[in-house]
Formats: sequence, C-alpha cells, structure tokens
Amino acid sequence: MRHGKKFNHLGRQAPHRKAMLANMACSLIEHKRVNTTVAKAKALKKFVEPLITKSKTDSTHSRRTCFRYLRSKEAVTELFREVSVKVADRPGGYTRILKTGFRQGDNAEMCFIELVDYNENMLKDSKKKTSSRRRRGGAKKDDTVATTPVEETVEATEADTKAEVVEDAPTEEAPAAGVVEDVVEEAKVEEVKTEATEDAPAEEAAPEAKAEAAPEEKKDAPNEEADNSDEEEKKEE
Repeated sequence: MRHGKKFNHLGRQAPHRKAMLANMACSLIEHKRVNTTVAKAKALKKFVEPLITKSKTDSTHSRRTCFRYLRSKEAVTELFREVSVKVADRPGGYTRILKTGFRQGDNAEMCFIELVDYNENMLKDSKKKTSSRRRRGGAKKDDTVATTPVEETVEATEADTKAEVVEDAPTEEAPAAGVVEDVVEEAKVEEVKTEATEDAPAEEAAPEAKAEAAPEEKKDAPNEEADNSDEEEKKEE
C-alpha cells in the first residue's frame, strides 16, 4: 500500500521505475531533449534537476553521488563537463516541459522535456521580452519636476525668438520693395523732366523763328505795294 507516498509510481515497481528514470535522465543529458508523456516528464524533472544542481560542485563526492543515480560514466562526464558549465548562473529550473498533444492509440498526453539553456530560440525570445521600458522612481520624478520649468522656459524663449524673426522678415522685405518702386518712379519722373527740358528749347525757338519771319513778310509787303503802284502808273500813261 502507498500510505502517504505522494510521487507517481507510473505503474511500475521501484527497481523498474528507478532504472527507467536513470535511462531517461542519461538521454536528456546527452541529447538535451526527450519526447515522452507528461507524467514521465514530471517524474523525470524531479529526478534530474537535483543531479544538475549537484554537478555545479565538481568534486569526487558529487561525481560518485550522480553516478549512483545515473549509472552511466558517459552521462556523468557530460553532466560535469558541459551541462554544469552551461547552467552555472541559473539558480534552478533547468528543464522545461512543452506539451505537444495526445498520442494516437492510447490518447496519452505527450510533451517534450528539454534543458532550458540549450534552446537558443527560446532564449532569444526571452531576451526580447525582458527588454521592456519601466517607469522612473520617485526621486527621479522630483528631479524631472525641478528641471522641466527651466527646459520649458528655454523652449519658450527659443519659440519667441523664432516668431520674432518670422514676423520681422516680411517687414524688412516690404520696405525694400517699396524703396525699389519709389526709385523706379523717381527715375521715370526724372526721364520725363529731362525730355520736357530737351523739348522746351525747340518750342521756344519756334516763336523766335516766327518772329523773324514776320518782319521779313512786313518788309516784303511794302515792296509788293510799290510794285502795284508802279504798274498802275504805267497803265495810266
């Protein structure tokens, strides 16, 4: 009768059960992964993890203790040379159980049991998940509160200076454009004045020519009258 024995007997006698677990533990250490049922995997987890912890202290006593359970020199050598170095920084939880479904035939629940540190894909995913953002502590919040007004004032002054530059730029350009237009208009007025001054002497010269022509006509007029008087005298004679 079992009487308080809480572990799973797996339907086997004690020697059969110990031999089976030793064989599975050797396979797990050598191949780093074993496909089995969930019940056997849970029993193997309790069997092999204390041995992995024992392998962290490489001594004759530890090797003899592990050999008493594993019953394989090759498995003990692999455990102390390779696995113990790989899991040196891990404080427990050396194995992982991944369920794969149910076995066809007896519908037993199947799974993989593997050494955690030898699954590179799962390690990469865990590293990505651990790199998460966290909120700052209370002291840092006080520092940020103290520094934020200064930063805000600096940003406000920079924004004001930019706004002033933007507002002043059009006013500077507008007078420049107006000055150019005034200069152009003044140049046109000066051209018109110069043309008027150039044309004025010609107009003034015209009256003088008329005045000169008028005396000549007046001078010619008596001559014409004298000629007419001579002709009349001749006719009378």
